[in-house]
Amino acid sequence: MKFADDPRPAEANARPIFDVAEMLSIEVGRGAVERQGPCPRCGGSDRFGLNARKNVFLCRRCESDGGKGGPIDLVMFVRRCSFPEALDWLCGPKPVLSPAEIEARQSAADARRAEREAQAAKYRAKVAADARRIWADSVPAEGTPVVDYLERRGISRAMLPRTPAALRYQPEARYMIPDGYNRWREIHRGPAMVAGVLDRDGSVSAVHRTWIDLDQPKGKVLLPVAEKPGEFWPAKKVLGAKKGGAIRFLTPPGADTLVVGEGIETTLSAMVADTMGAAYWCGVDLGNMAGQRMHGRGLKYAGTPDMDDTKAFVPPPWVRQLVYVMDGDSDPRLTRAQLLAGIRRAMVLRPGLRGRIVPCPLGADLNDVLLGHVSIDAAEDGGDDA
Repeated sequence: MKFADDPRPAEANARPIFDVAEMLSIEVGRGAVERQGPCPRCGGSDRFGLNARKNVFLCRRCESDGGKGGPIDLVMFVRRCSFPEALDWLCGPKPVLSPAEIEARQSAADARRAEREAQAAKYRAKVAADARRIWADSVPAEGTPVVDYLERRGISRAMLPRTPAALRYQPEARYMIPDGYNRWREIHRGPAMVAGVLDRDGSVSAVHRTWIDLDQPKGKVLLPVAEKPGEFWPAKKVLGAKKGGAIRFLTPPGADTLVVGEGIETTLSAMVADTMGAAYWCGVDLGNMAGQRMHGRGLKYAGTPDMDDTKAFVPPPWVRQLVYVMDGDSDPRLTRAQLLAGIRRAMVLRPGLRGRIVPCPLGADLNDVLLGHVSIDAAEDGGDDA
């Protein structure tokens, strides 16, 4: 291979992604682990992100056009250059080294990567423990403002006589934001709906929280971003190790169909309209439902799963039909490609499984349909098989 005896790729990809972004003059916000800002290629406000623990970057819009990866990928993306050119820009020309020097530099790069992976594993264990602590400190949702919040979202007592055990209530949930290196600052404390994200073994590995303000039209708190007038912090946050997990609302005995929605309200909206005795789980977010996809020429909308992603969500063995509910408030072609990748991975790993995608009307989700904001007839079609 052309770079087999070149220590620079390992060295370049061991460089901290924050440092590489600074070298490229990329403007992002503050944060010890994650930083967001406008994409240097397509703009926006916060669709571009850096993750120090994973040492990667991602632009949600440019993801299938080189907008994701490690330090070398970032240089290629921003400078629109080839891999060798990016390597030269980061590390200079290939040095003439002895075999011993090459081995030493490779070992140093491997040690830096192993240290970063160990730190990431330690961090995942810590946030998972924090999530379990929050779950243990919360109380059952029945008889709390969670019921009123769900009513506000169109999920009435008549539709849902008893709140699922997967939802709990935290009366004084702290909303924290990054404040410098490895520091956090509380900007709000108040009532929150807490949903437990269970891993493949059925243990709580993360919590999804929605901060509640019943004086607001949708029942969610509004938290202004002080530095950006007119912008608000998201009312929903996830803490813990969510990848591969799900919020398990309903799993009837003997069910062989699993319906998965991206959000809590979407999934519950599907569940209260159930006519087939299916199980209903929330996938937390689109990326978790989809897992990693293969990228390259002609693959942007192909929906081809990256089977090396062993931590992606896979339904349990009892599932014979997997139904993904597709929200209509994002790029429909790209969203469908992501969901296809998730279903096709499941079909490979669960032989005999059938998969189906059910779309929502463009610009809306299933909860909008339940609330009567749009008609289900506005959807492009009635769904399709994967």
